[in-house]
Amino acid sequence: MPTDDGLPPMPGDLSHAGAVIDKAIEYMTSQDIGSMAIASALLGGALGLLARSMSDGAIVQVLENAIASVRAGELRHPAGEH
Repeated sequence: MPTDDGLPPMPGDLSHAGAVIDKAIEYMTSQDIGSMAIASALLGGALGLLARSMSDGAIVQVLENAIASVRAGELRHPAGEH
């Protein structure tokens, strides 16, 4: 069943997937791969995965939600926190 915003519900294993991604980022950083390259590769992979399971309109909504989060400052750490 879709959520209130029309997107599919988040799977229960989201925390596990996030932990795996965190470890992958940690590994790539330790290999001296630049942040922009890591982020670009992860975003490209994520978009490819979404394209296999969602309509273009749903992908656009995900991206619009992400843009709104950036504009609202939700991705920045509070002052003094890293």
